[in-house]
Amino acid sequence: MARQLPTDAEVREILSRKRTRPAPRPAPPVGRSLAPFIRELDKKYGRGAEALQPRWREIVGDRLARVTEPVKLTKGRGNAGGALELRVAGAAALLVQHQSADIIERVNLFLGAGAVEKLRISQGPVRGLVDPASPTRKTRTAPPLDAAAEAELARSVDAAPDAVKAALLKLGRAVMRNTRGDQR
Repeated sequence: MARQLPTDAEVREILSRKRTRPAPRPAPPVGRSLAPFIRELDKKYGRGAEALQPRWREIVGDRLARVTEPVKLTKGRGNAGGALELRVAGAAALLVQHQSADIIERVNLFLGAGAVEKLRISQGPVRGLVDPASPTRKTRTAPPLDAAAEAELARSVDAAPDAVKAALLKLGRAVMRNTRGDQR
């Protein structure tokens, strides 16, 4: 005897009760997958001068941080330590050269023992570090114009459109202050 096929309603009911495939597993976290690869690269190449940049002031101190900047960290062959290239502002190169042993010691505390064996010093412009403790330089404000000069300036720009009037007043005050300062 031939078996009867289920109707559409029965098929939907059967399929809703049974799962035809197992639920897919979620992908593993990317960090866990990349960790061995990153560890291998770090072991092979190590951290570069970019790792030193944010903490440079802590490593060498305020005085040297103002006149030096780590540029490049070259890894040595085999187990030999590498070389750290520093950009030094002008005449401070002599100071850095005399303190090179201390700088190497401090950098090795940060990067690990034997990471740096020598310094290469190149003179050039250094991006100045902002000292959070030092106050910002205040700009000098010019003294105001006397009442007669201010009234004369206001009358001269009275015919100008309102959108431009404020800018013309500001420009006029600056010009009048400069010419008044030149006459004295």
